[in-house]
Amino acid sequence: MARASREGRQNVPVSVIIPCYDCADTIERAVDSVLAQSMLPSEIWLVDDASNDGGRTRSVLERLSQRYGDLLRFELVFLADNGGPSVARNTAWDRANQPLLAFLDADDVWHPRKLEIQYSWMESHPGIVLTAHAVNQFGENGDVYLPAAPDIAEFKNIWQVTPHRLLRSNCLPTRSIMLQREIPHRFEVSKRYSEDYLLWLKIVFDGYPAWRIELPLASSFKAPYGESGLTGNLWNMEKGELDTYLRLYRQDRINGILLYSASILSLFKFVRRWLICLMSGRI
Repeated sequence: MARASREGRQNVPVSVIIPCYDCADTIERAVDSVLAQSMLPSEIWLVDDASNDGGRTRSVLERLSQRYGDLLRFELVFLADNGGPSVARNTAWDRANQPLLAFLDADDVWHPRKLEIQYSWMESHPGIVLTAHAVNQFGENGDVYLPAAPDIAEFKNIWQVTPHRLLRSNCLPTRSIMLQREIPHRFEVSKRYSEDYLLWLKIVFDGYPAWRIELPLASSFKAPYGESGLTGNLWNMEKGELDTYLRLYRQDRINGILLYSASILSLFKFVRRWLICLMSGRI
C-alpha cells in the first residue's frame, strides 16, 4: 500500500535495484530519474559490482546516498569481486524489504510516471507476478517521451506474455520489469549473457502470469546491440541466447522441437543484427 512521503508524494512498496560497474558517468542520471517519479519507491539498492575505476563509482554512490538519503531509503552494497549483473541483482533481491522489485540499469532512465502506472496496475491485479513495458532505445537530450496516457482505471493497452511469445523474442526488457519479490526464482550467476532473458522465460514457463504495458516508460541511451558493455559482443550475446534455450531444454521446460525452432530463429536474427551493425559501421 502506498504511503505519503515527507514532501507529499506517495511512497509505493517497491525496492529499486540498480547494479553498477564503472558507472560514475551515468548513475546519477539513472538515480535522478527514480527520484523524479510521481510516486516514489520505498528504497533504492545500488550495488557496486567491484568497479575498477579508482573509486570514482564508489564516490558517486556515496554522494548520492548522502544527498538524497532523507527522501527515501538508500542502500549501498560494495561487492569484493566482480560477479556480473546477475550476482549484483541477486544480492539486492535477497536483501530487499519491499514486496515488489523494479530493475533499472545504471545507464538507463525511467519516465516520471513509470512507477505510478506500473504499480497502480499491479495493485489492481494482485495475481500478476510480473509486468514489463515498452522502452525507447534512444532519448534526445535526456528526455523520455510518453504519449498521453489514459486514466489508469481505463487503461487497456496491455497484453499477457505467453511462453511461446516470449520464446520467439524477449519482449521483457530488464529496465522495464516490476515483479513480486517472493517468487522462488533468481538470476543464474553462471551466465554473463542472456541471464535476464533466461529468468523471465523460467518464470513464464513455470506458469506465473506476466503482462506487458505498451507505453514507453523507460529509455536507453545506447543501441540494443553493437555498442559498449555486455551488448557489444554480438557473438557472445548469441551464444548466451542459445545457451538459454539449451538450459530450458535440460530443465524440461521446453521440448526438442521448441529448442530447435527457437535456436534456428535466434541464428537468423543474429545474422540480421550482424548485417545491420556492419552497414552502420558499428563493427
